[in-house]
Amino acid sequence: MYETAPEGPSVGEAHRLRAVDAEAAERAVGDLLAALGADISRDGLRDTPRRMAAAYADLLSPAPFDLTTFPNDDGYDELVVVRDVPLHSLCMHHLLPFHGVAHVGYLPGERILGLSKLARVIDRFARDLQLQERLTKQVAGWLQEKLEPKGVGVVIEAEHLCMSMRGVQKPGARTVTSALHGLVRDDARTRQEFLALTGASR
Repeated sequence: MYETAPEGPSVGEAHRLRAVDAEAAERAVGDLLAALGADISRDGLRDTPRRMAAAYADLLSPAPFDLTTFPNDDGYDELVVVRDVPLHSLCMHHLLPFHGVAHVGYLPGERILGLSKLARVIDRFARDLQLQERLTKQVAGWLQEKLEPKGVGVVIEAEHLCMSMRGVQKPGARTVTSALHGLVRDDARTRQEFLALTGASR
């Protein structure tokens, strides 16, 4: 059993638990490969259904973590930004990967966050069947809800293999999405500073 991100826009709801039926997944992969004309009895493909089912289960399993926060005793009131956090996820439309980087920042209120947790919350929501727009909103909304900062900003830049390898076939094209809350959204100076620090204003 493992946790998955909530389906809807609300990040406050209880996470549902999704059980992986490894045997059923392996059978389904074998059926899919056979339907696509592959001979899964030949060398090299014989163990592919098991390996592929295990790979998808891993890609959809976020690691649990505890939210580590500390009192903002020094009254730090400037942006905290972590740039270029690598991410990968699976497009919910084609089950092909998209990958890139996330830039995450917040304007502290009464609590500050352990820096590694900014990367972990990205992974928490990225390990799901996703849309980039939804992922961006989920990360920003979760941080706003759990940390209660004065503001949050998230920018994600990613290349989608469903666009690079099929369809329009434009490798290297990157999609940029953003989600801003609080003063990072409403205060022009803070918003511009965040976008400049993340490189999103270029």
